[in-house]
Amino acid sequence: MMKWLMCLLSMLILWVLLFWTYEPMVLAAGLCAGLFLSTWFSGLFPENMQKLLNPKRWGYFLLYLPYFFWHVIRANFDVMLRVIPPELPIRPGIVKVRTTLTSDMAKTFLANSITLTPGTLTMDIDGQDVYVHWINIDTEDVKKRTEEICGRFEPLLRRIFE
Repeated sequence: MMKWLMCLLSMLILWVLLFWTYEPMVLAAGLCAGLFLSTWFSGLFPENMQKLLNPKRWGYFLLYLPYFFWHVIRANFDVMLRVIPPELPIRPGIVKVRTTLTSDMAKTFLANSITLTPGTLTMDIDGQDVYVHWINIDTEDVKKRTEEICGRFEPLLRRIFE
């Protein structure tokens, strides 16, 4: 029932943002569409979405955004410095790192954060294992790779989604 309510609430918020009006007929049409779509698609909604209504989690998300963008900028410069002078080492390959995140939403955000950071691309998530294509594999140590790829995002994502 909670998944259905969260789906309905999300649909109504999206409806208001798309139409940007509070006319009763438009809101009634949005409510009808939301009821219909929530009935059909609430099974696709992630579990425990009500956790995201906690303002503390939104605060951590607002902390996460500049932190994430800082790492994207750093990775952009790293890739740029590897591409422009050809003598810098590039050892691309696929590595397996282990995440400590448990919820599907947290793993999805982690995978997207890794992919949006230049030089890395998430290829698959299998349980707690994340397979990442990395531009420069500089260590064979799994713990060090995990810390370098996942460790920077996991603590904040854990506070947001778990």
